[in-house]
Amino acid sequence: MICLFVNSGQFEFLFLPMSTSTTTLVLLVVSCCFLWLSLSSPLQVEAAAKVANPQITVMGMVYCDICSNNSFSRHSYFMPGVEVKIDCTFKAMATRTAELVTVSVNRTTNRYGVYRLEIPSVDGIECAAEKEVGTSCRASLIGSKSSSCNVPGSTRTTTDEITIKSKQANMCIYSLTALNFRPPKRNVALCGN
Repeated sequence: MICLFVNSGQFEFLFLPMSTSTTTLVLLVVSCCFLWLSLSSPLQVEAAAKVANPQITVMGMVYCDICSNNSFSRHSYFMPGVEVKIDCTFKAMATRTAELVTVSVNRTTNRYGVYRLEIPSVDGIECAAEKEVGTSCRASLIGSKSSSCNVPGSTRTTTDEITIKSKQANMCIYSLTALNFRPPKRNVALCGN
């Protein structure tokens, strides 16, 4: 007789003497069990394959540069409700061809002035090394709902300076340089000359 035990996720067999027909029946049952397990394991293999392709997050911030000095000062604040256009191109790892995957979306900053784009895992796209040729993201200011801070910053309205903040097996976070708006008129009393 053959007995099958499961011990800590491992299968263990115990062989005991028995007739040939009983042995055949037991082997048939065990074979069916292994067949069932092998048919259910592609789901686990597929789940493991999805982990191999990272989820990519692209994010950045928008702030109001109250003193119009193109830097974040003690009077500056992060701006909610700002429309930002995000364009990304990713070089896909293909065996025979060079493939590019392009994503272009508009996002609105949250109450902390942060915009964010979540790109689910895509076959062939991996976390890029910094400045890798073929992978790029840029963000452009579209507009501000604030009448007190709605003039695009004087140095740039688009950023493509990207930093990789996190690079793990199943997740990649790209951070773009902060963008800013400024007031229509500089507050000399608050900011000085």
